[in-house]
Amino acid sequence: MRITVSVDGTSYSDEVEPRTLLVHHLREKLGKVGTVVGCDTSNCGACTVHLDGRSVKSCSVLAVQADGCEVTTIEGLARDGELHPVQKAFHDNHALQCGFCTPGMIMQSIDLLGDNPDPDEHEVREGLEGNLCRCTGYQNIVKAVRDAAHQMRPGAGPDAERLAEGAASHAGGGGE
Repeated sequence: MRITVSVDGTSYSDEVEPRTLLVHHLREKLGKVGTVVGCDTSNCGACTVHLDGRSVKSCSVLAVQADGCEVTTIEGLARDGELHPVQKAFHDNHALQCGFCTPGMIMQSIDLLGDNPDPDEHEVREGLEGNLCRCTGYQNIVKAVRDAAHQMRPGAGPDAERLAEGAASHAGGGGE
């Protein structure tokens, strides 16, 4: 089956088997290896990406379901060589050890902050409950998400991924 999907701002048109999972299409066909294959059962969240601006576990989505959609992976977050505020907060707060869960944690955190721009510790933990980490104990992850919330303006969640692209094309044309 032929699908067309926009991934990190680039349009791809490919033939895929109807049973191909989005995570495998991203990694094997498009080279987006930052999207990690964890459990293949949607329990760990390591494969979390944004599909039309909302986080999904890409091991539970068929590639054909993404036809005509916009996908953002961990590789698509940085703008002009600058890390996304959540990526930077994870770095600054040492919110990783082995790094295996980090891409999915970051993608889910961005979605969480889009819904709740100033979550307390409990709300962060609840918002990340579908993403597992075996190394950190979550303390620094929670700290990083709260730090990012304070660094970002309200509403800078997944919609900002599209807004940042639009702002780049209108650079120099005035602003806020």
